[in-house]
Amino acid sequence: MTAATPPHPLDAVLSGIAQSARIAGREPADVTLIAVSKTHPPEAIVPLLTAGQRAFGENRVQEAAAKWPSLREAYPDVSLHLIGQLQSNKAEDAVAMFDAIHAVDRPSLVDALGKAMAKVGRHPDCFLQVNIGAEEQKGGCAIADLAALLDRARGAGLPVAGLMCIPPADIEPAPYFALLAKLARDAGLTGLSMGMSSDYETAVTLGATHVRVGSALFGARGGVAA
Repeated sequence: MTAATPPHPLDAVLSGIAQSARIAGREPADVTLIAVSKTHPPEAIVPLLTAGQRAFGENRVQEAAAKWPSLREAYPDVSLHLIGQLQSNKAEDAVAMFDAIHAVDRPSLVDALGKAMAKVGRHPDCFLQVNIGAEEQKGGCAIADLAALLDRARGAGLPVAGLMCIPPADIEPAPYFALLAKLARDAGLTGLSMGMSSDYETAVTLGATHVRVGSALFGARGGVAA
């Protein structure tokens, strides 16, 4: 008797997204799973590509530039998302490489991205990162500064797709997800980039359109889950 093939981690995550979406009366197809491939080599990414995953998230422009050109040549329909903090001097490289930028968090970066988009001729979707828990050590604009940052982003020609957040660790994330969803509604935005391996199902029930899942797909690396 042949042993059954163990389910791929991707199947479990997609099932969790689908179940959570249905609980909330949403369509699972309205949620984009971003596989967080930061720090993982191409040989760890290929099995996910083979299984059909097409949206991937990277933290650093330089790392993505080193490993994704050959992968995208083989899988041209891949969507690449920059989910880490971006230095303004890397804006042009990011605009040229990524299809979405998830951590737009300050006026200087907005200005740099606007100039880069005009120069490069590409306009990746942008998510404004909100420091939803008012944590000093985290990136993201203060809630009180969001309206001004949004106005600046729109004025600079950035295609603002929505808002992004990372809730405080070791605290129930649902209130923070709900707050981000309210801020987005108030701003007339529909995109919500929120939820990681430990809480993506909660995020989906509260309206996430993009979840950023790493360790549930690749396994924990260096003791840090994403």
